[in-house]
Amino acid sequence: MDDLAGFLRTRRSRVVPAAVGIVTDSRRRVEGLRREEVAHLSGVSVDYYIRLEQGRATQPSEQVLDALARVLGLDETEREHLDRLSRQPRRKAKAPGREVRPELLRLLDLVAGAPALIMDHRLEVLAGNRLAQLLFGRPMPGLNIARHIFLEEDERGLYAEWDECTLDVVGHLRLSAGQYPDDRRLAELIGELAISSERFRRLWARAEVRARTHGRKAYRHPLVGLLELHQENLALPGDPGVELVVLSALPDSPAEDGLRLLTGLG
Repeated sequence: MDDLAGFLRTRRSRVVPAAVGIVTDSRRRVEGLRREEVAHLSGVSVDYYIRLEQGRATQPSEQVLDALARVLGLDETEREHLDRLSRQPRRKAKAPGREVRPELLRLLDLVAGAPALIMDHRLEVLAGNRLAQLLFGRPMPGLNIARHIFLEEDERGLYAEWDECTLDVVGHLRLSAGQYPDDRRLAELIGELAISSERFRRLWARAEVRARTHGRKAYRHPLVGLLELHQENLALPGDPGVELVVLSALPDSPAEDGLRLLTGLG
């Protein structure tokens, strides 16, 4: 689903040569940096770097990874992803199961006034409270956020910032593919989206990774209108790969009124 060689190639192509001190002219036809330039700036041999991009060299040292991350301008999330890809032959995480602990289900019921759901690394919703079901207009178990965004909704649908949501979804799935390279169901999901969505194919080819832990999320609900909410993704240490997601509204805001109205309508 994802590999070190492909990730290095896409990251290299986005680096502006002038940003790393390389002077270019109009005759240059390479997008980003050449492999030889990355090798020189990273302090590794050209042959070794070429073998990395061809998948013939594996498990580079921490010093090499740090140097590559610096030259390629990787952020913290991308640096962690690079480390996972380089360590795949040694350590492969087991994909979490689909069972939700009864204690987590009770916790969902205790979240009042905000949609809350439990979601795994495939963006499969395993459970949700009543307000989450009202927000999405459907039962929670069986809903996959990636399929919902790419195959069922568009920029005129539930997600008021659909373009940004698609970037988040693809970045999240890229991270999951690096963390769970042997997850057959995740591979099938990615294949389904690639076949059915032209936008997904284009975004997937960019090999960008994103870790969404919190931020603004806007929904365009057909009954109560625009809901500008704050999304908080809470990792569950006892359940690796599973998150509790809570969508809250600011006190005394139109979104709080909208959620209250949605509760009453439901």
